Amino acid sequence: MRSSHLYPVPAVARHSVGLALAVPEVVAQRVMRMWLAGAPLSKRDRDEFHRMYAEKFVAFWESWNAMALEMFSASLTLGLFPLWTLGARNRRAGMRVLSAGLAPIHRRAAANAKRLRRIR
Repeated sequence: MRSSHLYPVPAVARHSVGLALAVPEVVAQRVMRMWLAGAPLSKRDRDEFHRMYAEKFVAFWESWNAMALEMFSASLTLGLFPLWTLGARNRRAGMRVLSAGLAPIHRRAAANAKRLRRIR
């Protein structure tokens, strides 16, 4: 999807800023929940604490897989161009790989922040 802005923001910057805003909110919500949880944990607290760990594992593998697929795609694309044109193409390919790796993590962090805002 093309941006209609005068200066389009690269995906890496969007994902980084989104993470910078969502992560502290999620951490604060979860630390407060841990602090307020009683000695016998409720099912809701146990589920949330389990989700905390499980989602990091899944996000890591989604990120790893997205970066690997983008690297494969970039290597195929870069192999089709003459060597003297590869400087800028390598930089753009590197940014696409970083963006592909940040996207799953950003998506999960933003979804967690939104979900935890609703829970009281």
